[in-house]
Amino acid sequence: MASIPRHPPTGIKVIVVGAGFAGLAAAIECDRKGHSVTLLEKVDDIAEITRIGDIISFDPNGSKAFERWPGVIEAMEAIARQTKWLDLYHHEGKFVTRQSFAHENAWGRRINGHRGQLHNIIYQHAKARGIDIRLSKRVEDYFETDDPPQAGVVVNGERIVADLVIAAEGVRSRGRKIVLGFDENPKSSGYAVYRAWFPSDQVAKNPIISHLVIHGDTHQGFIGPDIHFLASSIKNGSEINWVFTHIDDGNIEESWQFPGKPEEALKYLEGWCPVVRELVKSTPDGRLIDHKLVYRDPLPTFISPKARIALIGDSAHPFLPTSIQGASQSIEDGVVLATCLELSGKANIPQALQAYEKIRYERVHRAQAMGPKTRERWHKADWTKVWNNPEMIHLVREPWLLNFDAEKDAYNRFDDVVAALKSSPSKPRL
Repeated sequence: MASIPRHPPTGIKVIVVGAGFAGLAAAIECDRKGHSVTLLEKVDDIAEITRIGDIISFDPNGSKAFERWPGVIEAMEAIARQTKWLDLYHHEGKFVTRQSFAHENAWGRRINGHRGQLHNIIYQHAKARGIDIRLSKRVEDYFETDDPPQAGVVVNGERIVADLVIAAEGVRSRGRKIVLGFDENPKSSGYAVYRAWFPSDQVAKNPIISHLVIHGDTHQGFIGPDIHFLASSIKNGSEINWVFTHIDDGNIEESWQFPGKPEEALKYLEGWCPVVRELVKSTPDGRLIDHKLVYRDPLPTFISPKARIALIGDSAHPFLPTSIQGASQSIEDGVVLATCLELSGKANIPQALQAYEKIRYERVHRAQAMGPKTRERWHKADWTKVWNNPEMIHLVREPWLLNFDAEKDAYNRFDDVVAALKSSPSKPRL
């Protein structure tokens, strides 16, 4: 479309598997940088993804890409939560501290909103770009060849080929097998998360919790032993969501997401303040999900042996919610990979994928490690120390992570990264 700017065509053909946030970002960035994209998604109706109802957060480092996609950031901000702070409470109800995020405005935009609605904005932008999006395409296998040099996927017995494949299917991606060389199952992290999102009409009528919604958007956290409970209202208080992490020893192979029941959630919250308990009780039927948090050991590599298949997003590095970076890092992945392809050119696809891995590997794992650290700081808080120094339970918000432009960094570092790769060709990949 003439109204959407693109870089000159590169002749590079890309298959992206998975139309979640990671896959859409990779497809859009590849299209933006002149590559030809086919996006495959297993669902029959994209509404199966867009109606998923819980909150997702993009920090300034993730939202940088949205600013480059015409109309996207504006549409997102129109439905995002309008708060620039987090109020933290002891689980019995006493206020502890307010953490302001206002200073981060200089770093970029924070977008917090309904997962499905934000996903739909990006999906509609991908459609507007004219990207070849194919639904009902469940990928059965991945492959790559030397002669001819290409990669592809198998869908319903049909081989679809391109210059490279980007696996963005999430933690159970079939692309992981060709990268690792063996099947590897996700493990339970030992924790699960209750997630709820619903209209706030009944909340507004309850005097114990009405303050959460009647004055516009709010954002509050309650911290107790082995649990942290976050609640926020959105769209001028007309909708509300809550989540809390709890210990779980269930088998990840049986199920990792299923309907939750408020009465079961309340069992974890005995002794907690009335605000928390009343909010859980107010949750309508069918609006609560119990989601197991999966764990993966850090991968030795994100790319296949012939360097024509790349893992991105949760396929490569699943994040805990307490990192508040999983979504943003998946966006960065797509930005960097598309940039490396542009700079390498069609004749050097393996070089592009190796450069992508080199640029992303250390940063993404450093960000990933923040999730367990935040969880432990909250769940194991020493309240004698916290009352003397409330800021010790603030979220860690570091400039190296948030004040960052993945595209600019990739352009700046690419030549040096490629030179280093060429100078040590026998060195094992990270």
